[in-house]
Amino acid sequence: MNSKLHTAEMDRLFDAVLSLKDREDCYKFFSDICTAKELLAMAQRLEVAILLEGKTTYLDIAEMTGASTATISRVNRCLNYGEDGYLMIFDRLGIKADSEKE
Repeated sequence: MNSKLHTAEMDRLFDAVLSLKDREDCYKFFSDICTAKELLAMAQRLEVAILLEGKTTYLDIAEMTGASTATISRVNRCLNYGEDGYLMIFDRLGIKADSEKE
């Protein structure tokens, strides 16, 4: 993780997230801490990542999700060069990730 983000405040935020017990807890907490737009953007990024792993084209992803090509590109960069957070979540949720990425 980016060392600039590794702070006591971030640790507290992540501890708060880890304390959530179920989806209803998540809805309550995230509705309070994020705007609707921020939540929708995060959900959109996850959908983009899933579609990218399924080899869906940028154009099709943009049409299906409404994401900009800049957002799709950023998610793709994270999939290829990031911390493997998306892949970890795919594994935990049973989403088949394509391991033959270049």
